[in-house]
Amino acid sequence: MKLRVVATAIGAAAVALVVSSPASAQVVLSKYDHKDPYRSGCASVRRVVETAKINSRANGQVGTIRLMWSSKCKTNWIETTTPRSANGTISVYTAKKHDSFSFKSGRSKHWGNMLEANNVCAWGSVSIQWNGGRGGQNGSGATDRDGACR
Repeated sequence: MKLRVVATAIGAAAVALVVSSPASAQVVLSKYDHKDPYRSGCASVRRVVETAKINSRANGQVGTIRLMWSSKCKTNWIETTTPRSANGTISVYTAKKHDSFSFKSGRSKHWGNMLEANNVCAWGSVSIQWNGGRGGQNGSGATDRDGACR
């Protein structure tokens, strides 16, 4: 009888340990997290969730940022249109995950990597600079933090 009581107490302690583990330890990466939406085929079924401006203090609007959604892969990512001479960083976020992607000048359309975002809010940001960023030649833009939740 004593042996059964000890086993029950140990089992209850193990359950308590699992239940009390922090939520951050339960982040699970999907097979699409941090992958290219076009190479993976996820972009074949996509739509724009939200659009925002990339603004420069000196030059006004210098580009656009689009939060994208793939119903095929249940992922979000950011696409942007910028001046061809700009380089910068594209970031996409959910409450538990984040991905950043740096791009170089030479093209006007860029996109970042994906994050699985089924039934969660996602948002993104872009920061750019051109000609070394001197004279106000830099800009940034972001989608609404609740952009994919509408």
